[in-house]
Amino acid sequence: QVQLVESGGGLVQAGGSLRLSCAASERTFRAYTMGWFRQAPGKDREFVAVISWSYGSTYYADSVKGRFTISKDNAKNTVFLQMNRLKPEDTAVYYCAARAGPDLRVTEASYNYWGQGTQVTVSS
Repeated sequence: QVQLVESGGGLVQAGGSLRLSCAASERTFRAYTMGWFRQAPGKDREFVAVISWSYGSTYYADSVKGRFTISKDNAKNTVFLQMNRLKPEDTAVYYCAARAGPDLRVTEASYNYWGQGTQVTVSS
């Protein structure tokens, strides 16, 4: 059973930055692909970014491309989401997710494991 723990959320003004972290419990995590999703109040959960653990390939939602960067630290079994130039519409609960295999998937159903979420609030 893979456990994921997010951290790094908080309150920030528009234009500011935050870095989210997702620590994974599984030592064999190198075979997993990691994704970030978010859910704003009253909306469905949506894809944000994904990284292939083994190859480092990445893919982003159009709404965050050029502002957010997903990265990983293999030694710490941790994935990061650096969020720059934040906008009020980025306000949401952000979730880390994991799936076995190298494919970059953008749908919730593709992921087997989820963290508890961390709140990001961007004030205008």
